[in-house]
Amino acid sequence: MASFTNITYTDTEQAEINQWLTTSSRLQSNPSETTLLETLNTHLSSRTTLLGTKPSKADVALYESLAPAVSQWTLEQRTGEQGLPNIVRHLDFVQNSPLFGLKEKKLLVDPEQILYVKPMVDAKAEKERLKKEKAAAAAGAGGETVLADRSNKGKSVGEKVKEKAGEVKDKVVAAVGSEGAGEQQQKKKEKKEKAPKPQKAPAAAASLSPCLIDLRVGHVLKAIKHPEADSLFVSTIAMGDKEGTDDTDVYEGQVVRTVCSGLNGLVPLEEMQGRYVVVVCNLKPVKMRGIKSCAMVLAASPRLKEGEEDHHAGPVELVTPPEGSKAGERVFFEGWKGESEGVLNPKKKVWETIQPGFTTTADLAVGFDAGVVKELSKEGEEPKTGVGKLVTESGGVCKVKSLTGAVVR
Repeated sequence: MASFTNITYTDTEQAEINQWLTTSSRLQSNPSETTLLETLNTHLSSRTTLLGTKPSKADVALYESLAPAVSQWTLEQRTGEQGLPNIVRHLDFVQNSPLFGLKEKKLLVDPEQILYVKPMVDAKAEKERLKKEKAAAAAGAGGETVLADRSNKGKSVGEKVKEKAGEVKDKVVAAVGSEGAGEQQQKKKEKKEKAPKPQKAPAAAASLSPCLIDLRVGHVLKAIKHPEADSLFVSTIAMGDKEGTDDTDVYEGQVVRTVCSGLNGLVPLEEMQGRYVVVVCNLKPVKMRGIKSCAMVLAASPRLKEGEEDHHAGPVELVTPPEGSKAGERVFFEGWKGESEGVLNPKKKVWETIQPGFTTTADLAVGFDAGVVKELSKEGEEPKTGVGKLVTESGGVCKVKSLTGAVVR
């Protein structure tokens, strides 16, 4: 019998256990799902159990799902250079540890037959190593003279004189050569001065518009409380990025970003799990109490009255895309569709200028009120007006639960 049945788990840990149970079910039906296995192997590279150190039923479920398949793996699949040694190690731990109380071993692991275990790369140590190599290379350039002096020791006077004469000859040849090269460079310079290249006109700056903000549907795969900040959640969100793009990772076979949001105490953690949201994807990433946040979740809160202070007490309602939306689907305001910027330049303050126009309508739709953002109209033009609703590419409207005339950010 398992000896961890009396262990209590936090809501966050329970949510993670449920996610690993889902993963185990997927692997049971398809134990050769390469991307999912690689993600699992990476996750276990720094953990004893799926939760880190705390055992759970998720470890047993994963064992039951994978042990039969792993027992058929070749040595190369288990521990070869392209193998998955951390999965093998975890399964062997589960079947041998009295914590889990398994009576039958389904997997034979021979520690003498390990071929290769890929070492973990310490990013800090790697950076330090490269720094030392660069310093050594610079020092090596200055050390050539010392090495030359050492190499002259033990040579006869005749040999030294002969070498010195050769050096003088080389210097004379080099001087003559450099003089000729100097003349050629001077001629090239004069030629360039006579026919200067026409200067290119600077690229026209994109007109200010809410379409510059990259808004997409996001799928929250996991949300936990920030370990160092009581007001923050840390969410793992799929938002349609391609694998290998900046500031992304892979979680359960999906390309994701890590997002910190000040929703702890305002939105129940369980409501974050597995839900669809709208995310701002092209703000410059920022570190929030040690964790890099690479996007922002849109939420609505009541608009403050004149003279009223914002105590961040809520209520707060997440912007919800229409049912059937998919992670990564573009979201835009009606009447303002266009290409978004790559990463918004903080100095240009595009987000700070456009965001005040984000609001909610009487029918709970999220919209953009052009009349609020005076900078949209050029001098001498009629001010832009009207409210465009926030819609997905498939045509559905993004809404909030109950707040009208709210601030959305």
